[in-house]
Amino acid sequence: MIRDFNRFDIDRVMEIWLSTNIEAHSFVDEQYWKNNFLLVKDIIKDSKSVYVYEENKRIVGFIGLIDSYIAGVFVLNEYQGKGIGKQLLNHVKKLKMN
Repeated sequence: MIRDFNRFDIDRVMEIWLSTNIEAHSFVDEQYWKNNFLLVKDIIKDSKSVYVYEENKRIVGFIGLIDSYIAGVFVLNEYQGKGIGKQLLNHVKKLKMN
């Protein structure tokens, strides 16, 4: 299920942000992501355009927008390849096309 992000989601969303960035960008020093963690947390927390994907009441992915620009799509490694990213993309496309 896709739903709007709420302030209670921030810790889980940030866990996903950090773990997926470290996994996907092995060529970037892990400390880079850790050093930017609080900055990104503040940006996401204040964003009006973040949507989370829940499975069994657990957030496993999210997408963030800046206006109509996709700032990022993040899906936990074990949930990748199951169409979650595509569903998140289709969700925001529908929102922005209406």
